[in-house]
Amino acid sequence: MDEAVLRSLTPSVLGVLVRRGADFAAAEDAVQDALVEAVRVWPDGPPRDPKGWLVTVAWRKFLDATRADTARRRREDLVDAEPAAGPAATADDTLRLYFLCAHPALTPSSAVALTLRAVGGLTTRQIARAYLVPEATMAQRISRAKRTVSAVRFDRPGDVATVLRVLYLVFNEGYSGDVDLAAEAIRLTRQLAAAIDHPEVAGLLALMLLHHARRAARTAPDGSLVPLAEQDRDRWDTASIAEGVGILQAALARDRLGEFQAQAAIAALHADARTAEETDWVQIVEWYDELTRLTDSPVVRLNRAVAVGEADGPRAGLAALAELDDGLPRHAAVAAYLHERDGDAVTAARLYAEAARAATNVAERDHLTRQAARLNARGRR
Repeated sequence: MDEAVLRSLTPSVLGVLVRRGADFAAAEDAVQDALVEAVRVWPDGPPRDPKGWLVTVAWRKFLDATRADTARRRREDLVDAEPAAGPAATADDTLRLYFLCAHPALTPSSAVALTLRAVGGLTTRQIARAYLVPEATMAQRISRAKRTVSAVRFDRPGDVATVLRVLYLVFNEGYSGDVDLAAEAIRLTRQLAAAIDHPEVAGLLALMLLHHARRAARTAPDGSLVPLAEQDRDRWDTASIAEGVGILQAALARDRLGEFQAQAAIAALHADARTAEETDWVQIVEWYDELTRLTDSPVVRLNRAVAVGEADGPRAGLAALAELDDGLPRHAAVAAYLHERDGDAVTAARLYAEAARAATNVAERDHLTRQAARLNARGRR
């Protein structure tokens, strides 16, 4: 049984333990112990019912830990409470766990970090990268969140905004990171959209569909990245684009604009262009202005600088970029692109090489390295 299958079963098994009365932190530890046991014994003979096996073993691990803190007589009484092996319920508890992790006792940022780690399956390093903080800082934040929720009851689930933030980050990591979580994020967002009539839920679903529609064209057969302007648009999923645009239009018609609707509008403008040259960059800049007003995010401002460079010329883009901290992730890559468009190949090559050294995944690093090599080779001619 491979790691991906184990990861896909984890949320449901965790949900079973929580429903049976285990507090979240103890349930998470028990499930992790069961996964370790599965890795050890399944290669010699995998069970016919993997989920049922994991539920049984995880529950036993939880009970064993509980007994360690009680008297012998109490430990003996609890033996009868252990569940028998056999099929487990097939209900999908993943979305419910997202809401439980977004508990009111936690700050939104801690709730997001805990959910990404405990339910989303991301590593502490991946979460820290998404939040632009050191890995050690994020590890402390997650540990504090675990301690907080271990002492509270899970009868007050968190708010929709926090769950949306988690789903968005899971999708982004699955879309461009080391673990493929994009399809799972879309599935859960569809469930949420079916359960809750909320324009930002619809906006997030539209955004995911529009980005996912381009996924097949984002990489070449050798695995290298293909920039948006160079993608084969015939490979885009037109059905997903049509669905995403329809969902977005319905959400925008309600006149309750949020950041996910604004991002989806930008993605829709890219999807609507038959060629890169036909992209309506002026309107994209206008949407980035709205998004900046809603979020004041440095990452949004960085992407806006690219759009300004396309709409008003590379020097205007560089002027917008100069207002931002050059320590931002991808700052050097954006600067390299704008300098190249402005005709400064020497500076662009240096910045592409700098961006490659700071890249967080192999495909991005290789792409930036090739860009630097291309410009350096041109300069030697």
